[in-house]
Amino acid sequence: MAKGTHEHALDPRNETILISVNGALKPRAEAVVSVFDSGFILGDGVWEGLRVHNGGIAFLDQHLDRLFEGAKAIDMDIGLSREALTERLFETLAANGMSSGVHIRLMVTRGVKSTPYQDPRMTITPATIVIIPEYKEPTPEVITRGVRLFTVHVRRGAPDVQDPMLNSHSKLNCITACIQAAKAGADEALMLDPHGFVATCNSTHFFIVRKGELWTSSGRYCLHGITRGNVLSLAREAGIPAHEKDFSLTEVYSADEAFVTGTFAGLVPVFEVDGRTIGGGREGGPGPMTRRLREFYATLIERECSPRELAV
Repeated sequence: MAKGTHEHALDPRNETILISVNGALKPRAEAVVSVFDSGFILGDGVWEGLRVHNGGIAFLDQHLDRLFEGAKAIDMDIGLSREALTERLFETLAANGMSSGVHIRLMVTRGVKSTPYQDPRMTITPATIVIIPEYKEPTPEVITRGVRLFTVHVRRGAPDVQDPMLNSHSKLNCITACIQAAKAGADEALMLDPHGFVATCNSTHFFIVRKGELWTSSGRYCLHGITRGNVLSLAREAGIPAHEKDFSLTEVYSADEAFVTGTFAGLVPVFEVDGRTIGGGREGGPGPMTRRLREFYATLIERECSPRELAV
């Protein structure tokens, strides 16, 4: 069984990476934060996953928009400007000699607290900023074969409970969904919204293809995915009808194709949902629409990440 779209081969180079902890570059074994850190105690923070290609960071402006908007929503001061944070990202890549095939986890928490308690006024340091760059690419099997999904009972909540549009460190909702899907023998969880319509997956966004049209959820109960938005734009530019709408599992089970999107693996085919075979199934691989959109997306990545030197 796969481990979702983030399944990857171990790369020995990652044992010697340097990780940025508040601007200091630390060997992997020494890259630590305080047990009093807000992120450790409470999951109080926001984060981004970034893809590095040709020495560039794909869609960095969009990712930073989401990071800073999330920080503002939770009234957290990141403590760095966009320009300074960008410089720190590229300094970390340069220190590791990294240019392609790299995935970055950028994490910002509220900082260290005086005591383990939720009130932000107990925070006594500036925000904690950690940058973990790893040589990490999806396995060929995931890209070609795809993933199996299982619809879980865990729902994506309404924004007045915990806004699903926040890319927060608090991921227990998605973790419990992932656990249920794994126990059912699936790779990832398909999650519904409070009304029973399809919302998203536990770590990716979900699309179906029906009669030449591309459908994804309304977007009201999922993160504003960067790859999701780019795929919708690419489809519309190509004249493919692309809809953000409510749809049910009944319409999923009879779909011509399905795929999920994410920064790490791009577009990954879905060959089964709740025991129903989608498209050509496990052996069929990506359907024609998925392959076409994947080609568009690869071209967009190349255009976005023109070759550059490893220097700030």
